[in-house]
Amino acid sequence: MLIETPKAQVSKSKEETFNFLNDLSNFRQLMPENIDKFEVLNENRFLFALKGMPEIVLEKKDQTPFNQLVLGAASEKLPFTLTANIEEIESAKSEVVLSFTGEFNAMMAMMIKKPITNFVNTLSTNLEKI
Repeated sequence: MLIETPKAQVSKSKEETFNFLNDLSNFRQLMPENIDKFEVLNENRFLFALKGMPEIVLEKKDQTPFNQLVLGAASEKLPFTLTANIEEIESAKSEVVLSFTGEFNAMMAMMIKKPITNFVNTLSTNLEKI
């Protein structure tokens, strides 16, 4: 399953945007209002839970400074990645596309597609406000 957000315009340079996303504590600002729990476990991992949902631990999987940051599920049960691709528009403005990629059976994909789409769209919308 692949879910991509529309491009989010951020009023920060490509480098500033990357550095913001690379500091995992900043993801708290991007989370939906129905966040139930958010905790940075270390510089490469954080966990969050939305009301009525299980806790999810995300960890940095890969990064290309100032261009891309890849986060992935720390658990093998639900293998997925959340990738931020950052492009420069001008010196103090950048665009970010968030991509969610996961390997799920058809039934699971059907159940989680709408909540995941809403979640990554909320992250993207809130990214425009930083």
